Amino acid sequence: MKNSEVAKVFQDIADLLELKGENIFKIRAYQKAARAIEHYPRELKVMLDEGEDLQSIPGVGEAIAKKAAELITTGKLGYYENLKAEFPDGVTNLLAIPGIGPKTANKLASELRISSVDELERAINEGRVAKLFRLGEKTADNILYQIQALRRKDQRIPIGEALPIVEKILGALRSVPGMKNLTPAGSLRRFRETLGDIDLMGTADNPREVVDAFVALPQVGQVLAQGSTKASAIVNGGLQVDLRLVEHDSFGSLLQYFTGNKQHNISLRERGRKQGLKLSEYGITDIATNKLEKFSTEEAFYHRLGLQYIPPELREAQGEIEMAEQGAIPKLVELCDIKGDLHTHTEWSDGHDTIEAVALTAKDIGYQYIAITDHSAGRGIAHGLGVERLREQTAEIKALNEHITGIHILSGVEVDIRADGSLDLPHEILSELDIVIAAVHSAMNQSEEKMTRRVINAIENPDVNIIAHPTCRLIGEREPVAIDLEAVFRAAAKYNKIMEINATPERLDLKDIHAFRAKDLGVKLSIGTDTHSITHLGFMRFGVGVARRAWCEPQHILNTLPLTELLAALNRQR
Repeated sequence: MKNSEVAKVFQDIADLLELKGENIFKIRAYQKAARAIEHYPRELKVMLDEGEDLQSIPGVGEAIAKKAAELITTGKLGYYENLKAEFPDGVTNLLAIPGIGPKTANKLASELRISSVDELERAINEGRVAKLFRLGEKTADNILYQIQALRRKDQRIPIGEALPIVEKILGALRSVPGMKNLTPAGSLRRFRETLGDIDLMGTADNPREVVDAFVALPQVGQVLAQGSTKASAIVNGGLQVDLRLVEHDSFGSLLQYFTGNKQHNISLRERGRKQGLKLSEYGITDIATNKLEKFSTEEAFYHRLGLQYIPPELREAQGEIEMAEQGAIPKLVELCDIKGDLHTHTEWSDGHDTIEAVALTAKDIGYQYIAITDHSAGRGIAHGLGVERLREQTAEIKALNEHITGIHILSGVEVDIRADGSLDLPHEILSELDIVIAAVHSAMNQSEEKMTRRVINAIENPDVNIIAHPTCRLIGEREPVAIDLEAVFRAAAKYNKIMEINATPERLDLKDIHAFRAKDLGVKLSIGTDTHSITHLGFMRFGVGVARRAWCEPQHILNTLPLTELLAALNRQR
C-alpha cells in the first residue's frame, strides 16, 4: 500500500470523526498525520520492512503508527471499517468536494442515497438537491460549480509559479559555506509546464549545515522529514521540496537518477542490466564484481552506458535513448541563441512601460532587436491602436531608432483576427510595418471548423508574419479553443508563416508536443514573451524550455537570426 493510499484513509477518518462531532484535537491529529504521510519521502512499507519506527515521521504518534502498520500489513484497518459502518455509503466522497461540510454530506447521503460525485452531479441536474430542506437552487448550483472546478483542477503547480520560489531557495542555499553543487531535478529540470514535488540535488563539504539551513528558510512552512543528508518540507504555495546531498564525486549519478521520468529511467536500467550493470543514485555497479563506479557528471554517466548525453528536457521516454545510441541527439536551442523578442506590449496599449524603456531593457539583455507589437483597436479593453495611433507610434519608433544605438526597434502590431477571419486593420497600414502578429482574442467558443478556417484565413493573408498563442489557452484557467492544429500547421507551411511559442508562463502556447509537430511539418517557430512589463522580458526562458522539449534547434526558431537575416526573412513572407 502506497503512502498516498494510507494518507487517504487517515483523511477519511478525520472527516468521519468530524461528522460524529468528535474532539477537534483528535480530528486534527488524523489530518496532520495524513498530510505528513502523503508527503513523506520514503514509503512506509519499506520502513516497516526495514524495522524502522513510523513514529519517526513528524505528526505520527504511537496510536496512528500502529494503525498505519495494520493498514500496510493487512490491507485493512478495523477502526476505519467500523467507523465507516456508522454512516451512509460514500459520505467521505462527498466531503472531498469544496463547500460541502459534514452536515450537508450526511444529508445528501442519507436522504438522497448519494454515494459518489457522479451521482451528486446527476441529482443536481435532476433538481433533487435543490428540493432538500435548507439547500435550495443557489446551494445546488454552487455545489455543481465546485464539482466542475474539482474535475478541471490540476493538482500540479504551473512552472511559472514554482520556479521563482525554487530560485529563492537555491539562492539562499548556495550562500551556505561549502555548498559545491546545487540544481533542481525532476519535472522542473525537464521544464514540464506543471510540476509536482520539487527535487533539489547537491553536494556540500558539510551536508548537515546545508540541511539545517534549508529547514530554517523563511519559505519553509512545515518540515516533513530531516536527516543528515536530506530533508523534505512544504514551502510557500503548498509546494513540497525535497533536498538530497551526496558526495562530490557522485553528483552526476544523483542528478541523472532524479531527472528523467519514470519510463526513461526504467529503460536505462534495463539497458544497464543487459550490460551487467546496476544503476543507482550513487553510480553504476558492476554486478559481477560488485564494484561501484561513481560519476561527478551526467555526461560521464551516459557515456558509461554507451550513450550520447541526453539533455534533461528530452528525458521523457520518447525515443531519446535510441537517438542517443546512434549519436543523433541534436544541439538544442539555448537562451543565448535568442537575438531578440518579437512580441511585446507598451503603454501605447495595455503594457506598463514606454517603448524606449522596453528597448533599453532588451539592449541590456544583449538582444539585437525588439519588436513592438501593441494591440489593434479591436481589443478595446486593451486600449488598442487604430490606423492613426499606429502611424504615430511608428513615427516614435523611427525617431528612437535614430538616437538609440546597440538595439534596433521593429515597428509592429498584434492584430486581432475577427470572428469571420478578417483582420482588425487594413492592408494599407499593415504593409507599412516591419512585422505583423495576428491572434484570436474573442469569440473563442466557435466550432472547430469555424475556428480553424478563421486562423487559416489569417495565415493566407499576405500581411501576416506570425500567428500568436494559437490555441488561446491559459494553463489551469482556460481550455484551448477547438481548432484543427494539423490543418493550421499545414497551411502555415504552405504559406511560409511562423507559429509562435508564447513564453508567458500562463500560456506556453504552442505547447511542446504541438511545437514538435509544427517543426516536423517544416513550420518555422518564433518565441515571444508577450511582454506587458519590462520584467516580463525574462519570460523568454520559459519559451526556450518549451522549444527544447520540442527538440528544436536554433535553425527552427526565427528569432535566433541576426537582425539583417531576420528582416530579410520577414520581407520574403510578403
